[in-house]
Amino acid sequence: MKKNAIEVFGEWADLDKDFGMEKNHKDSVNNMINYSTRNLDHFTFIDAGCGNGWVIRKVSENDKCEKAIGVDGSKKMISKAKNILPSYEYHCADLMTWKPDKKVNIVHSMEVLYYVENPKKLINEIYNYWLKPNGRLIIGIDFYFENKISHSWPESCGIKDMKLFSEKDWINFFKGAGYNDIKSWRYGEKEDWKGTLIITGIK
Repeated sequence: MKKNAIEVFGEWADLDKDFGMEKNHKDSVNNMINYSTRNLDHFTFIDAGCGNGWVIRKVSENDKCEKAIGVDGSKKMISKAKNILPSYEYHCADLMTWKPDKKVNIVHSMEVLYYVENPKKLINEIYNYWLKPNGRLIIGIDFYFENKISHSWPESCGIKDMKLFSEKDWINFFKGAGYNDIKSWRYGEKEDWKGTLIITGIK
């Protein structure tokens, strides 16, 4: 029987599978962070779907980072993040309804948006309520139409309601929300693996 993503990631936190996720996603995330921070003198940062907080800990090492905030729907993942390093700011909340107290320069999300109830709406909400003017949303996705090898994941992972969209669909979500300077590329492509689909745009 399939479970929702929050339930599954809670189980993964108990089994320490989150550390495997960190290892598998590290190179793509490095590419995303390097791209989104390269021309900034300073920045504030939100990781949407932060898991155990590994991206927050990493980006906080950057001297230009003034503040980094993690938000995730899994209580167990947030608890783990706080246990690893209590000094950082984490929120356990539904991404579809949560809003930050202050808008930020960068919203980052790796392997999360296709789990939420309405990815198109969330991309719009981030534009309206999360990002400062000229702020950047950057997302990384491995589960997408062109990456055929990923299509079996809902069954193999036992997760229901995973949203399968094409690269063009994701780009259109950004366009529809009003983002400018939209770019997309694939990172880490090899053999049957089409790579992490990375999409970014500026408010």
